[in-house]
Amino acid sequence: LSGALLGASVAYGQPQAKPRPIVTLDRIVAVVNDEVITRNELTERMKRAESQLARQGTPMPPRAELEKQILERMISDRAVVQFAKESGMRIDDVELDRAIERIAQDNQMVVAQLRMALQKDGIPFDKFRRDIRSEIIMARLREREVNDRITVTDSEVDSMLASGQDAAVADEFNLAHILVRVPDNASPDQIQVRQARANQALAQLKGGTDFRQVAASFSDAPDALQGGVLGWREGGKLPVLFTDALRAMKPGDLSGVLRSPNGFHVLKLNERRTQQQAVVVQQTRARHILIKVNEALSESEGRVRLANLRERLVNKGDFAQLARANSEDTSASRGGELGWLSAGDTVPEFERAMDGLKIGDISQPVRSPFGWHLIQVLERRSADVTSEKKRLAARMALRERKSEESFQEWLRQARARSYIELRLDER
Repeated sequence: LSGALLGASVAYGQPQAKPRPIVTLDRIVAVVNDEVITRNELTERMKRAESQLARQGTPMPPRAELEKQILERMISDRAVVQFAKESGMRIDDVELDRAIERIAQDNQMVVAQLRMALQKDGIPFDKFRRDIRSEIIMARLREREVNDRITVTDSEVDSMLASGQDAAVADEFNLAHILVRVPDNASPDQIQVRQARANQALAQLKGGTDFRQVAASFSDAPDALQGGVLGWREGGKLPVLFTDALRAMKPGDLSGVLRSPNGFHVLKLNERRTQQQAVVVQQTRARHILIKVNEALSESEGRVRLANLRERLVNKGDFAQLARANSEDTSASRGGELGWLSAGDTVPEFERAMDGLKIGDISQPVRSPFGWHLIQVLERRSADVTSEKKRLAARMALRERKSEESFQEWLRQARARSYIELRLDER
């Protein structure tokens, strides 16, 4: 097995009387389809997790519990990345470099400084690049496999507003969260075991154990190593299951064990705030042309195609006509019209480019998780959007809920399709 012997020093032709060199064996701790996860890989992730917990001041959970939690996440990540490769999804080095530059900028660094900071934390830069590539793949898969298929109808928004559920939209909750995931097609016995695990986590919390420590030990959620901290979340973007529980909770309270399709949850409410004042915002009316990147169209081809369209627009081409003929989203039928946009209504990459344009300007090709865009700003205004914002918040809340539920279901199915063999307890 390639890589099975690490750090070995074999002395061929030496006299038998001399001591044999120590051979450090790496071994397989899990098999995911046709790939393996080795003890050395798991050890590296453990070191990073323990370092992260120490920096956060989170009490260290039992090592065996933490090890199992991290291995489970590695298995899920590996299954998703394999699916992406099989479906032809690729993230080229140019796009990866741009993402790393943005990360450095967000941390007020240049890439060279980011590299040094990572090395100081014991994280090889090549490993960091692989992790960022995997995160981009995950975002693209979510967009392609889930978000593109989600619709929210006007009647659903009307129903939410009429039912009074939108009252939680104005509330924001500072939360911590533990998820004990239930596998697909779980037997009653398996469900009972997982529920017992969630009850055990809740019992430890009620007994005074630090929430961050319990989350790191028990939670299957991606934020487990951050102590289960979700931070501030708009109530309308949380699952109804959560908001129903939170309405009766005060800061510092724990929920009971909550059951959802993907598992058992425990919430802690840290803070709560309500914003009921009028909302006056700066808005931009814009239109765009979107070209999606997929297996049939590479990154460079998508950018070139938009650059050619931009040249036509600069030379007095009709934006609406070109959008109808070329744009690959629902705005195409409206000539690319997106209507009035407020801060946060679009993804950050799109919003930054849009905010940097003067009225009438056409952007250079802009990359977002959706694909490549050309953006034109038509108007700007200040507006009291209290009622519109309430309706938009309801629509976004419904979409967010559908997206999260659908994505968790998709992840469970992706893992269920994979052949997984655990060998962690083998010696």
